[in-house]
Amino acid sequence: MPPHPPAGTPAPQPPERAAVDALINRTHRLRGDVDAVRRDTVLVDEDDPRLRWQRALCDLAVHQLDDLGAHLGQLRQGLPSESAEQIATEAADLTGQAPSAGERPGSLIGRVGSAEWNLLTDEVSWSDDLLQIFGRTPEAGPLSLDDLPSVLLPEDQPLLTALVTDCLIDGKPIDGEFRIRHTDGRTRTLHMMGEPVLDADGCTASMWAVLRDVSALRRSQQAVHRTQDSLRRQQDIARAEHRMAVELQEAVLPPWRGSLSLPDQGPGSLDIAAHYLPSDSSGLIGGGWYDAMELPDGRTLLTVGDLTGHGIQATSTMAMILGALRGMAVAGIEPGALMGHLNRLLETSIQPALGSAVCCRFDPATRRLDWAQAGHPAPLLFRNGAGRPIPQPDGVLLGAASGVAYEQDEVHLLPGDVLVLHTDGLARGAGSTHHGLRPGTDTLLGLAPRFSDARSAQECVRTVVEEFGGAERLDDACVLIARIGA
Repeated sequence: MPPHPPAGTPAPQPPERAAVDALINRTHRLRGDVDAVRRDTVLVDEDDPRLRWQRALCDLAVHQLDDLGAHLGQLRQGLPSESAEQIATEAADLTGQAPSAGERPGSLIGRVGSAEWNLLTDEVSWSDDLLQIFGRTPEAGPLSLDDLPSVLLPEDQPLLTALVTDCLIDGKPIDGEFRIRHTDGRTRTLHMMGEPVLDADGCTASMWAVLRDVSALRRSQQAVHRTQDSLRRQQDIARAEHRMAVELQEAVLPPWRGSLSLPDQGPGSLDIAAHYLPSDSSGLIGGGWYDAMELPDGRTLLTVGDLTGHGIQATSTMAMILGALRGMAVAGIEPGALMGHLNRLLETSIQPALGSAVCCRFDPATRRLDWAQAGHPAPLLFRNGAGRPIPQPDGVLLGAASGVAYEQDEVHLLPGDVLVLHTDGLARGAGSTHHGLRPGTDTLLGLAPRFSDARSAQECVRTVVEEFGGAERLDDACVLIARIGA
């Protein structure tokens, strides 16, 4: 019995794959165009600062487009990915940081600035944008290479020193990131790309660089990573809970497989078989059960039932209910009174739940079946190639009301009769409702000729599984079939 979602609740819709594919194609084309411009700038005069600047901007754009392509690929694969604006907003909320000065609201592309340090004259030239990135006024001016590490976080200072040293001494290009402490007190992440500028003798005369504030981009990536990590943790927890629920269910439900004969010998013995069908719409285990056991007085208990919910809570409550039911049946409590006790047990449980159940007690000597039900489908009786529901005694759902009484009825069975007990999830969504019957009951009753030809209860169960095993069920289901012997 799955819980019903509130009326009007919209189902979550995944992004249209065609739209994502179109964005990926457009990104790839743009990346190719930018890369072509970047290749052209390699051939130009290296002494032209403006062209060096253009090439550096192309390099940065290629990096950005590669990042964008990776995020779109994640979105197409169904991983947690959001639009750039949504991620930037979430990252700002999580870190308590507003966008950096110069960042466009909702944009991951921060302000870009340029710098050049002349090693021969000690002259330093910074663009106005770079001064704003560092939070420095024109009066304060730019920072020398010796002073630049002082504004970095201590743990990032060795990285910058290594990058600058490799550039000036070994002529290696600079490509790295470091964090600075802005004058407003906040931490910013900068991406720096640069190269040495050589004089006519091949010696390093100056070093130029392009720096971009990538704080919003890195915060957005961290938000994506946190989302992915959270999803993985949730998946791990779900798998663990599913495994525990399966193990608990297997430990509680009867261990017998195939047909069971109760009592072992004598007239009126029952040939019994049962089956559990998992839900097709959910990987979670529900609170359904079936059981059959011989009582101390020689009679036989037959029961099926179902509880709302899924997972550990449902299976643990089912274990409690089934254990109480078995104990009271062994103690000789009548089915109607037994249902009343189960109702009070659910009322006082620390894990509130609703449940439906049917409890039957069969006397092999008289072939009389005493039974009661709590908001559950009536057992179906098949005789002489035809089937019908047994008239129901009154009974409300377990846990739905306090102080209610459950009626008890009896029916006399004949040799060869087939009794089918099932939970509501078996037939949900199958067939239609006719003559006041529950949905799917007509389909079950239509199996009467096959039940009549079956040679065992297990063969009858296989027939039910063949008919309903492929149906789309919102809940798991149990079926128990008993054939009355001569």
